[in-house]
Amino acid sequence: MNLQTWIYVASIAVALLSFGVAFYFQHWVKKIPSENKKIEGIADLIKKGAKTFLKREYGVLAKFAALMAVVIFLFLPKPIWVFESGSYVLPNLAMALAYLAGTTISAIAGVIGISIATVANAKSAEASQKGIKPAFMAGFRGGAVMGMAVVGSCLLGVTLVFWFTYAWLDSARILIGFSFGASSLALFAKAGGGIFTKTADISADIVGKVELGIAEDDPRNPAVIADNVGDNVGDVAGMGADLFDSNVASLAAALVIAVSLNATLPTQNFIPIVFCFAAAGLLASVIGVSTANIGKKGNPTRALNSSTYITTGVFLALTAVATYFLDLDFKWNIWGATAVGLMVGVIIGIATDYFTDDSKKPVKKTAEASESGPAFTILSGISYGFISAFPAMVGIAFSALIAYTLCFPISGSATGGMFGISMAAVGMLSIVGMIISNDAYGPIVDNARGLAEMGGLGDEAIEITDQLDSAGNTVKAVTKGFAIGAAGLTVIALLGAFMEEVNFEVPGTLTGFDVMDPVVFFGMLVGAAVPAVFCALLILAVNRNAQRMIKEIHRQFNEILGLREGKEGVTPEYDKCIDIATKGALKELIVAGGSVIIITLAVGFTGGVKALGGFLVGNIVVGLFLALFMSNSGGLWDNIESGHHGGKGSFAHKAAVTGDTVGDPFKDTAGPSINTQITVVSLIATLMAYIFISVHLF
Repeated sequence: MNLQTWIYVASIAVALLSFGVAFYFQHWVKKIPSENKKIEGIADLIKKGAKTFLKREYGVLAKFAALMAVVIFLFLPKPIWVFESGSYVLPNLAMALAYLAGTTISAIAGVIGISIATVANAKSAEASQKGIKPAFMAGFRGGAVMGMAVVGSCLLGVTLVFWFTYAWLDSARILIGFSFGASSLALFAKAGGGIFTKTADISADIVGKVELGIAEDDPRNPAVIADNVGDNVGDVAGMGADLFDSNVASLAAALVIAVSLNATLPTQNFIPIVFCFAAAGLLASVIGVSTANIGKKGNPTRALNSSTYITTGVFLALTAVATYFLDLDFKWNIWGATAVGLMVGVIIGIATDYFTDDSKKPVKKTAEASESGPAFTILSGISYGFISAFPAMVGIAFSALIAYTLCFPISGSATGGMFGISMAAVGMLSIVGMIISNDAYGPIVDNARGLAEMGGLGDEAIEITDQLDSAGNTVKAVTKGFAIGAAGLTVIALLGAFMEEVNFEVPGTLTGFDVMDPVVFFGMLVGAAVPAVFCALLILAVNRNAQRMIKEIHRQFNEILGLREGKEGVTPEYDKCIDIATKGALKELIVAGGSVIIITLAVGFTGGVKALGGFLVGNIVVGLFLALFMSNSGGLWDNIESGHHGGKGSFAHKAAVTGDTVGDPFKDTAGPSINTQITVVSLIATLMAYIFISVHLF
């Protein structure tokens, strides 16, 4: 076997290793003894609600995927009736099958994550009675199952699709179809899950905390189980699909550009280094999650961060050793670009932590401002959110600039520079296995905190789960910032892949984007407006759905005798709230996601590839800014509700709850969905390059 084949085999082996680790962690978590029947019953309600939502959501998405597969077979990469050295029937069939594979694997990863998260929450809650270490390990290892399954699936899927289709067609474009499958499912899964979870969260907070003054996870509240279900479908399945999509897209962009470089420089082969670095990243994450631990009186935030730093160090070491042995010109430039991407990802995480951690100045100042009323809570949060976007945007800009400069000499052209940016994206996403593990830990311990309260485990257990939940909130904010930053570099790399595909069809068509060209400027203005419209549709969806759920909560408190007083044996109709959240999310997600796809196609058919290039630039810049602003401001509002300025139920506390409810759709619905949106439109543009070249008005 040649080097490239060996690296394919090694990548598959590392992916299978990650599946083995995931299976071990799943078995380890399930073996933790369960004794509290009340917690077991509530956890079962959460599990059933999450599975019901996913089943109905995936049913809707399956119909969409089937329709898209037919469209792809007929038209992509070229209409099947086009004959250039033979019919396009087989390449189109391969593209359609790759698309379906991307959607299917992404969906399976979400199901795996939900399955373990809805078990680990109860295990973590009960383990809290034995101390912080067993509770932390149950939550983290439950999250690590998701991390290992998602990234293992990504590497295995990309390797197999590329290995077979590149050998057959000598092209990486089929991989774009696989990536589009992952991205389209992620767009709807993240939007739908975000609408569901924030509908329930806002409704539970407004009626419970503000109107009635009861605890956050009081079992009398009919929305409390829907809220816990939402944590899983939004923050576990949704975020998993989001990062699966980003990881696949970064590898697809890097491989498309690598194939183009190989054609320009026939003595070089840039494909092995992409797979080598991706496999090293997953192996580093396997080592990181396997070594994660905490002392009996340890700090969970420190434990999560130290595991991330270990993973980062291991990746840099592994890739440096691999680079030394690779026979490739400018190989250390490529390693440098990858390292820059990874370092910037860490910096973005640190900046996000500063603006969202309740021990830092922005959160403290916003909490203090709440003493003057909710208007000042909102004004402070928005202001700090705007400021927080600056360091991340500058970081993404600098990493793209440095990576481009480092790798430009490879070919002496923009192709080499864009390959550098794509490898920076691969570098930033190299530790995504650890990032997803940390992210999935958040909703697991959030649920554990609620289960500890509803199960009556006592003050000590609630205090421990509060510590775990606080660490989870901080880490979730950091992982959202990381995911958005990674998407930023990925879509810049996809912009390069779009240019490569256009120039492959008609050489010299795109060498850049002249903003003085009215067609390019037209596309740029429309593209800049799309993220704002997308955000508005999602937030309005949460708004409408939450109002429906609040009416249902009021009805139950008014009509179910003894519910308000908490009489023994009186329970709310939890399923009614779960049903409202489910129906509303499924109804609204198609509108938000479909509008993005329709606008992209309209711009392409209006102004062709030049207008679409401008559209992508505008969409990327504004989308990244809005995503960072909304995620960080929402994360800040989420952490101001500590009660230090007058205590629970005070005027300041109610103002803080208002900030929290405004921030909910910012940080968990609109913000993190934007990065998926910009990835989807970039992939649509790349897939349909030939059609937009052939058919456009201007």
